[in-house]
Amino acid sequence: MLPIVDTHQHLWDLSRLRLPWLNGAGELNQSFVTKDYLAATQGLNVVKAVYMEVDVAPDQKAAEAEQIIELCRRKDSPTVAAVIGGRVASDGFKDYITRFKGSPYVKGVRQIVGKPGQCLEEPFVKGIRLLGELGMSFDLCMSPTLLGDAATLVERCPETRFIVDHCGNIHPRAFGPGGDPAAVAQWRRDMARLAKGKQVVCKISGIVASLPRGNWAADDLAPAVDACLDIFGPDRVVFGSDWPVCTRAATPRQWVEALRQIITRRPEAEQRKLLADNAVRFYGLANLPEKTD
Repeated sequence: MLPIVDTHQHLWDLSRLRLPWLNGAGELNQSFVTKDYLAATQGLNVVKAVYMEVDVAPDQKAAEAEQIIELCRRKDSPTVAAVIGGRVASDGFKDYITRFKGSPYVKGVRQIVGKPGQCLEEPFVKGIRLLGELGMSFDLCMSPTLLGDAATLVERCPETRFIVDHCGNIHPRAFGPGGDPAAVAQWRRDMARLAKGKQVVCKISGIVASLPRGNWAADDLAPAVDACLDIFGPDRVVFGSDWPVCTRAATPRQWVEALRQIITRRPEAEQRKLLADNAVRFYGLANLPEKTD
């Protein structure tokens, strides 16, 4: 079984952090910690994981980051690096993010974009350019209708590296019978425009979570996954479990097995790049400090 570097691992301990969005989130409204992740991914050959921020309460962003840096040092955790949360357009963002300059564990920032034009406002663009100066990346997580804005942001920030989360958040069944051909066509155009930025990679993640549990198959996911792999090419795609959010529809094993089925016809070298090698290179995971705790 090929090794996996999971670039989209969520963890949260509700005894230490507040996640307001969990109110009304059903079975996700509980703690999910390292021991739970290890149990969920047992037997999948996950060799490393990159933590993804979990939209904690605004006053806890720094605490979240410090907790994850602590976790990255621990021998009993596969987590080796992190993409932390941050309000990139805020007045205090520069002071907040520069405290992590040079950290071997903090690789980037994510802020979910929810409104048209939000990521193109000057303070936002300034914050994204600062990330490039610090050697950090930015995760693009937004609805497919906002990918055009994302492409413009990429064009305005050529020195910053970007990751398109969750296959651009297209619904996998938009491709099938009764789907939305116009939405798929626009998504393809926007993803192709994003891929023109050589500093942009696409994360094959999240796509299963929008499907009904127990009522989906690999064939439902294949059109979106294959399109992303073809648009970005074998060197600019990485895998993410999106655990535990993926459990709305699938266990990590079900998601990984479906993905392996989709990519089985591709050369093994390309499979290795998607599942691990590209992530090691993109996030600089080969030369991290030795875990000591």
